[in-house]
Amino acid sequence: MTNPARESVADSAQGLMAAVATGDQAAFASLYDLLSRAVHGTCLGVLRDPDHAAEVAQEVWVEVWRTAARYEASRGSVRTWVTTLAHRRAVDRVRAVQAQRDRDQRVLDESTERPFDVVADDVEHRLEQSAVRDCLGSLTETQRTAVVLAYYGGRTYREVAAELDAALPTVKSRIRDGLLRLKDCLGVTA
Repeated sequence: MTNPARESVADSAQGLMAAVATGDQAAFASLYDLLSRAVHGTCLGVLRDPDHAAEVAQEVWVEVWRTAARYEASRGSVRTWVTTLAHRRAVDRVRAVQAQRDRDQRVLDESTERPFDVVADDVEHRLEQSAVRDCLGSLTETQRTAVVLAYYGGRTYREVAAELDAALPTVKSRIRDGLLRLKDCLGVTA
């Protein structure tokens, strides 16, 4: 059994849509009055946020105005067509919001500093110190003294030469030879 009032509304919507397709603003206002609750309700059902729902509903009505000529009565009622547009737009908004959240989370995750393991760093530093001390012991006395004064004492080549009462080229050779032996002892490849 068919409902004459419902058929009348459907026929009315179909006529209004045809008029909207020709650019009739009054028909658009009437179509809006007829279906605005259904559009907003569809958006609200998907988005669960009244502000987003109102915004998406507005986008839907702009789309209805621009694409009314694409409506095909053979594919469904005007109400179905408009609420389908509303549902698709609302789902697109949910996806866009989620994608933005995912991007923001990735940026946040990448920007946070990695945890610093103080214990591991301290152990590694002590092992390196021990290895350097052992390797310094393998140098000749003159090489060791020159290297220690230059690198641990913070002196220039000239200051080391003056302190050791040695010629500058001799001090440079001792330091260079000592560093090469340290490099070999520590297993440094570069």
